[in-house]
Amino acid sequence: MDVSGYNHSDSITIDCAPADAYAIISDVTRIGELSPVCRSAAWDDLAQAGSAGAWFTGHNEIGEITWDTHCQVVTAEADREFTFVNHGRTGDAELVRWGYNFEPAGDGTLATESWQVLPAYPDFVLAGDPNADVAARIDGMAQMARDGIKETLAHLKQVAES
Repeated sequence: MDVSGYNHSDSITIDCAPADAYAIISDVTRIGELSPVCRSAAWDDLAQAGSAGAWFTGHNEIGEITWDTHCQVVTAEADREFTFVNHGRTGDAELVRWGYNFEPAGDGTLATESWQVLPAYPDFVLAGDPNADVAARIDGMAQMARDGIKETLAHLKQVAES
């Protein structure tokens, strides 16, 4: 299945410096303040916290359903970009890429959050249920990502401007 069309991004202007927005996002232990799904996260190795190659574990929740994901930072360019890949519960497959970009915008920052399904995702779904409707599952996930990105960016703005 071609997943290249499963991506989304949105932006918001925040009244703070790019460094301040980056500091909030790149500290994954603060994700619970921002995300409607990821309630908390912790660095797997504090010595590598915030750097490219570092791993963290996120605790997610939708209603009464909870699960953990293992994520690896792939880009950590101070004040500009923080990107990580969700490797799922077991940490062995690149499933979804989440990215945050920060650009100066007048006296503030244009913050952009992006989401992209990666090629391993359909096999991940089918491994859990060989009869699953992969497209329907990804479509549902895409809607949650679109809604979640708006909410996360709004919370980032609120936290950064407080």
